[in-house]
Order: sequence, then structure tokens, then C-alpha cells
Amino acid sequence: MNTSFTKKNSENFKLENLNWAVIQSQMKSKLGIEIYESWLKKINFVEEFNNYILLTVPTRFIRDWITSRYLDQILQIVRSFKKDIIRIEFKIDDKKTNEIDEKESEVQNFKNKENISFIKDSYLQYNRIDPNKRFDNFLTSSSNKLAYEASIKVSEDVSHYNPLYIYGGVGMGKTHLLNAIGLELKKQNKVMFISAERFMYQFVKSIKSNDMVKFKEYFRNTDVLLIDDIQFMNGKEAMQEEFFHTFNALLDKGSQIILSADRAPNKLSRIQERIKSRFSGGLVVDIQKPDYELRKKIVEKKTRELNDLYSEQINISREIQDYISTEITASIREIVGAINRIVSFSRVYNKTPNLAETKVVLKDLLNVSENKVTIDLIQTLVCKFFKISKNEMLSSRRSRYLVRPRQTAIYLTKILTSKSLPEIGREFSNRDHTTIIHSVKTIEKLKENDPEMVENINKLKNQILYNNKNNEI
Repeated sequence: MNTSFTKKNSENFKLENLNWAVIQSQMKSKLGIEIYESWLKKINFVEEFNNYILLTVPTRFIRDWITSRYLDQILQIVRSFKKDIIRIEFKIDDKKTNEIDEKESEVQNFKNKENISFIKDSYLQYNRIDPNKRFDNFLTSSSNKLAYEASIKVSEDVSHYNPLYIYGGVGMGKTHLLNAIGLELKKQNKVMFISAERFMYQFVKSIKSNDMVKFKEYFRNTDVLLIDDIQFMNGKEAMQEEFFHTFNALLDKGSQIILSADRAPNKLSRIQERIKSRFSGGLVVDIQKPDYELRKKIVEKKTRELNDLYSEQINISREIQDYISTEITASIREIVGAINRIVSFSRVYNKTPNLAETKVVLKDLLNVSENKVTIDLIQTLVCKFFKISKNEMLSSRRSRYLVRPRQTAIYLTKILTSKSLPEIGREFSNRDHTTIIHSVKTIEKLKENDPEMVENINKLKNQILYNNKNNEI
């Protein structure tokens, strides 16, 4: 080699030998465009030494993220061009860091201007804690007492239960509890309250706008993270990966995490096992369907609130209050909805509905709460309607007076339950699913030209859906 080569010439020679642009292209191809644009594009080549290369990145956070997740793959790509390289070292580019610091200062200077949108602001607009959802107006009974007490404990002693995982059906009060926790903790802590759906939206948006650094820094710098409806993460692998590392980072720094979902951790579908394991590692509590005691409290409280709200007295009788408390059992939200309907009826017609009118006004809500339709119930009512025994219906006999009721019961089971064809077949003496399909098609065809069949089906359907307590035709 010519000894007149300067150091600069030598570095250029090595850079050309290694061809960093080609390596970047390989990283983009092998690791994906999203990872490349968010992280790897920020890497700059500095120098090649005997057995390693020196690279720069703009921040320590990016360096740590790349080395913990992508370093092995990057080294493998580099070695495919030059086997002598056995390691990669990073240093922080002070110039880039200063530029970032200047940009942050610029954001602080102009953040109040309405014509500029910032990623932080976009999170804050979904971080509004409702001041009306507090612990003092959360009604309790045995069905939700444990979740309530755990929420109080977390509000008094951060990280006592970490994470706290609250699950229950729709409209049971999970969001109310998360909101109440947020209200208490935000007095002395930095609190982030966001739905899993919104977290996903911001995650995708940050990837597209190449703002992942701010996304990560914002969510990982909070003292308390409350995420509602975590089941929305199902099947979203990239989001789950990010959430997993955010989750661990927050636990490591002693931050409190509170989650809500519509089911227990082990029942979450298409969620990574390691994430479900983390969820189960804290305290898992459920909110059960409201019992009579709680339903009664809610009806009475809501009635009082409405009387205070409207100048005219809304007189919902004790009989109707008791009826709603007894019959609307699905969720708290539906109980409140039932009261609102009664009030609307009263204001439109200038009268309080009687019990019969209440049943009409609340017909679909009663259907939801009472609609515990089972195959056994359908079989029982159909047998009673056609005056045959259940043993006869389920037998293999093909007499006409048995075949039609059997086909009717199968048809009603198909349209009134979510059971699969094989499940229905098993409940009808292990009949083949092709028999089930034939029965359904037969009844559908008969309904086209047989008014009596239509009438019978409607009678049975109404009986099953609305009067199954009585079991009377």
C-alpha cells in the first residue's frame, strides 16, 4: 500500500469497502421498512477498525433500543459483507443531541400557538379525566366491592398492587374506577389515562410520522399509566411488542400500572403469553354483574338525580323502580338507560307509565337481560307447544308428528343461539350437522308458503325470548 495515504484517505477507503449505503438497504429489507424508518435510519457510519466498526446515533435512548433489539441482526448483515467485523460500537452524536435539545426548546417556546400541532398535545387531548367519575359516587355491593377496595388501596399506596387488572362485562363500572384512581393520583403524580384503542392509534401514527422516540419517551416518563379496554390489543403484534417494553420499563422505575379489560388475562385471545403472564403477576379482580342490592341503589340514586335535574317532578313509582331493579340485570349502563327511557316517556306524554307501559318501553332491554336462551329451554317449550315428550322429540323415530316439531326446535336453536351446527347436533341426540342444515332449510321453505308455520314460529320465538320465566304458551 502507498504510505502516502492520509488517515482521511484510509477512512474513505474503508467506508467504500464496507459500503454503508448497501448495508442500510439490507437492514431495510431484512428488518422491515417500519423498524428501519423509526430506528435504523438514524444510524451513521463513523469508522472501521481492525475488527469492529464505530457508529453514531442521536440519543442514548435510541442507542439502548437498537442494541437491545436489533444489534445481532445488524452485526450479521455487516459480517455478510466483511467477516472480520466481530462487534459494533455506538457513540452519541453530540451535534445531533444538541439539535434535538434545540428542537425541544423550540417546542416549549411555541407550544401555545394554535397553528402548530405537537405529538404531546395529541396525547393530552385523550388524557382527560372525568371529574364526575369519583370514588365517592361509585356505588358498591358484593358484586364490585373487591375491585373498589383494590382501587382505593392503589390510590393510597402506589405500586402496592402492580399491575392492578380489573375485568368485567360492558357497562359494569371499570372505566369509572380507572377514572377515580386517576383523579386521586394526579394530585401528586404524572398520570396518563388512555384507552388501548387510542394507544394503538398513537402508536401507528408515530411510526408513520417517524416520531417513535417521542412516543416512547412520553409513555415511559409517566408515574401512573391507566389503560382502558386492553383487549383491543388482540392480534396487533407490533403494538403488543411496544406495550410489553413500555410495561417493563414502567415497572422497573416503580410506576403504577392499572388496566381494565372485558375478560380475565388467561381468556385474552391473540395476546402474547408473556404479556398475559405480566398481567397476572399483580392483582387481578373482577366486577361481576350487579346484584339486586346494587341495582336497587343505582335506580334510587338515578331517580333522585333526575328529580333534582328537572324542574318538574319526575314521579317514577316504587313499583316501577322495583321492577327495573329486578328485571334489568345485564349491566349498570342498561339500568341507567332504562331510567332515562321512563323519564323520556314521562316528559313526552306528560304522565308516568304504568307497569304495562313500562314493559313495552323497556321491551328490548328486558330481552337483553332475560335472554338466557338455552337449547334445553327451546326443546322444552317446543315439546309443550306440540304436545309431545322430549324423549319422543330426541328419538330416532321419523313419524311426521315428531319430525316437524324436531325440525322446528332445531331451526329455533339455530336462529336464537350462537351454537355451532355440531354443537346443536350433539344436543339433538348426536345428529349429524347435515341433518341440522336440512332441518333449518326445511322450516325456512315451509315459512314461505305456510302462514300457520309462520304464526307458530313467531309464537314460540316470543315465548322463548320474552316469557321464558313462565314457560307457558
